[in-house]
Amino acid sequence: MTAKIFAQAGEGAWTTTLDGNRRRVLLHTDELMLVEFGFDKGGVGALHSHPHVQASYVAEGRFEVTIDGRTETIETGGSFIVPSGLVHGVKALEAGRLVDSFTPHRADFLSL
Repeated sequence: MTAKIFAQAGEGAWTTTLDGNRRRVLLHTDELMLVEFGFDKGGVGALHSHPHVQASYVAEGRFEVTIDGRTETIETGGSFIVPSGLVHGVKALEAGRLVDSFTPHRADFLSL
């Protein structure tokens, strides 16, 4: 894998996710990945889990975030962490963007 260690604003193609949202990989190394997700109002990131540790920053909007059965509303400027293996998901209460980091990188995001 070739690491991508610099990104400019607006760079990178958006990919439509299986749940109808948008994502673009911003940066990645073997150890870490930064990904931007875009949601329309009402958009859902379905409950799921993965072995990666995830830290997320709400760049824009307001999201209902569920992690391991606990739900909180997180607004622009807020953030959350998903430990490895916990079931989690989001619902966009208004249009918005999340910036997620994953460690290690999500190889499945690079192969699409």
